[in-house]
Amino acid sequence: MSNFYDTPFGIGHDHVFLGAGHEKNERKTWAVIVLCTLMMAAEIIGGSMFGSLALVADGLHMSTHAGAMLIAALAYTYARRHANDSRFVFGTGKLGDLAGFTSAIILAMIALLIGYEAVVRFLSPVPIHFSEAIPIAVVGLLVNIASAWLLSGGDHDGHSHGHSHHHGHAHGHDHGPAGLGDKHAHGKEVQHINAPAGVFALSIFEDDVPPVFRLAGETIPLPSDVATVTTIRPDGSRQEFLMVRKANYLESTTEIPEPHAFTAVLGIGGQEYSVAFEEHEHDHADGHGAHHRDHNMRAAYVHVLADAAISVLAIIGLLLAKTFGWLWMDPLAGIVGALVIANWAYGLMRDTGGILVDMTPDKQIGGRIKTALETDGDALLDLHVWRIGPGHLGVVVSVGTRQAHRGPQFYHERLRRFQALSHVTIEVHSLPTK
Repeated sequence: MSNFYDTPFGIGHDHVFLGAGHEKNERKTWAVIVLCTLMMAAEIIGGSMFGSLALVADGLHMSTHAGAMLIAALAYTYARRHANDSRFVFGTGKLGDLAGFTSAIILAMIALLIGYEAVVRFLSPVPIHFSEAIPIAVVGLLVNIASAWLLSGGDHDGHSHGHSHHHGHAHGHDHGPAGLGDKHAHGKEVQHINAPAGVFALSIFEDDVPPVFRLAGETIPLPSDVATVTTIRPDGSRQEFLMVRKANYLESTTEIPEPHAFTAVLGIGGQEYSVAFEEHEHDHADGHGAHHRDHNMRAAYVHVLADAAISVLAIIGLLLAKTFGWLWMDPLAGIVGALVIANWAYGLMRDTGGILVDMTPDKQIGGRIKTALETDGDALLDLHVWRIGPGHLGVVVSVGTRQAHRGPQFYHERLRRFQALSHVTIEVHSLPTK
């Protein structure tokens, strides 16, 4: 698979947009299917041998549980086997979202059935065989706990690097480099400079302010000399920043344009010192944005949690009904469980449905892309961002510029720090001269 950082311009084009934990999650899901199938067989065979209708019924219920897991497992397997199938224009990364949406519909139907049955039993109570029902509910809970343990930690494994390539268009067609991503802007990146008299610290400071250079003396006081910082970008362009004194440090008087990937040459005391800055951005909060989530694994996990919740509520309701004679507690627990499952189903359906109709998965990434591209009079004319797989975003950008030498590759360099942008198409248009 292509890698923007290691692959030459225009080489290594592919459309593999699976999550980094795809194969691991596939194995987890098949393991849960094996567990549920064994439990299902044991309950149906045992119930038939010992004449327990309740045990047979729970075994049949376990078969629906295994069926839900089978949807997730088949989606993983199919997506992996057809990852390079050219019939899938943007790869098979969305198959997991399709499976998740299907599971959400099934969950919603289960919630309706449980709610309906609970209301019927609430209005017309039926005898409950506590000696059979309680142990079966406990066994079901244990199976769900084991299933949750097998599946745990899989829905945030979507973040991935290197499955990426780019296209560029400028008055015709021109292919650009590959691979971008989106990670959490640094508040301060520091480079240490060893001068004959001591050590300076040159940093890019952007803590809720426009990014500027700051220079401080780490082991020596700052000299009174005039200081400048000159940036040299990969395309050879240079920009000089004048530094002025601010308390015990020097600060540049102008904002540093994006991206912050360049060689910085510090001029001070008649000497020049060079350091390299690179972009280091990370997703917000815990580092896993919505576009990294594996919704197929999430759907499987929600199925397990829903079943576990029903088991817990059933045990509580049965124990209270047995102890105090409150037969209405069993259907009440069913109604509560139906509402919980319906809420989970709605959240899953909303998130996966949004991805399937190409809603922008990250409300802020558009603004960050706009900031990165609109400098020196350039204008962002059109922008489309959508998710093409766990941890992978596609983007189509149209940029207007008055600089004739700026082609798609120039703007790819500006977007290099957005590592989640795995499929990028850039159009460059000439703006009229002022």
